[in-house]
Amino acid sequence: MVHCMVILLKCAHHLTQRLQKTFMNYGEAMMYSLESCPSPWLRTHSIWGWYTVSLLLIITQLGFCSVYFMFMADNLQQMVEEAQVMSKTCEPREVLVLTPILNIRFYMLIILPFLVLLVLIQNLKVLSIFSTLASVTTLGSMALIFKYIVQGIPYPSNLPLVASWKTFLLFFGTAIFTFEGVSMVLPLKNQMKNPQQFSFVLYLGMSLVIFLYICLGTLGYMKFGSDTKASITLNLPNCWLYQSVKLMYSVGIFFTYALQFHVPAEIIIPIAISQVSENWALFTDLSARTALVCLTCILAILIPRLDLVISLVGSVSSSALALIVPPLLEISTFYSEDMSTLTIAKDIVISILGLLGCIFGTYQALYELTQPVNHSLVNSTGVYS
Repeated sequence: MVHCMVILLKCAHHLTQRLQKTFMNYGEAMMYSLESCPSPWLRTHSIWGWYTVSLLLIITQLGFCSVYFMFMADNLQQMVEEAQVMSKTCEPREVLVLTPILNIRFYMLIILPFLVLLVLIQNLKVLSIFSTLASVTTLGSMALIFKYIVQGIPYPSNLPLVASWKTFLLFFGTAIFTFEGVSMVLPLKNQMKNPQQFSFVLYLGMSLVIFLYICLGTLGYMKFGSDTKASITLNLPNCWLYQSVKLMYSVGIFFTYALQFHVPAEIIIPIAISQVSENWALFTDLSARTALVCLTCILAILIPRLDLVISLVGSVSSSALALIVPPLLEISTFYSEDMSTLTIAKDIVISILGLLGCIFGTYQALYELTQPVNHSLVNSTGVYS
């Protein structure tokens, strides 16, 4: 995954030097790469490279934003529902079922106007301030999560070593989803004061993220086993300390929403503004941003299944942007420059694996979404003492 990000950076850097451009985004890199490839048909239809990547970016980023809606709503609902039975001691939970005060969809609607106001901020440098705040709150809450899950981990002898192949297909989409930063690689590099240092920042940042994911996933499963929720914050004790963790994590996701929203907004809004006169440009801009946020909210309301939507978004579009397209981009960019056979074979293998994961992961996620759900469990709130 990190290797594919590096491929994307290398190809974009090579193309900007070749074409003497200041910077280019993911879609432009694909289009210019196809313009210089050996195939006449691909050169003629190079614009479709931009269309394809742009569409995948829109689907992926709006999918991320919908998942953020679900995450915030899930945690907000649990905090509200459990406030009346808050425990003074942070002991492991024992399930008690209460009748929900509000449906999960109402919490999404409560969050909606605040996100609309947030996305009206258009400057990526200003958004980076919110991103830093999100990182601080996320790291703080993650430290408290680690503090809890490392205490009293049961001996994992009863946990299965290998899950079923169907679970692996859902895992593929979830794992790809976690590396959601591929679409932000080029925009962030283009905004850096010293973009030549971005490769070091990328390796350092991704190494830290991978380490935290592995530790949190492994320890969380060892702690909670099959009772692990779609978001591990939902497994935390019902006391003020860990309720604050959910709040901090939700605040971090709230601010991260704007950064993920920036990519589809940069693609869609200029097209919308180009269709109206200058007098209507600002109104069109604000209306388009509001409509896109409402769209992500509607998608979250229609399918409020956090775990399956994460896997679906990861399988459908994230796998294409992160695994399928970058190797093909490398081939089309460097094929005419004596590219080695080993590199071509490596790129083809990565793309094929990404395609297989995309097909089977999407199928399994859609299949799970069509299965009947026990609504008495889905619509209830587990309250723990």
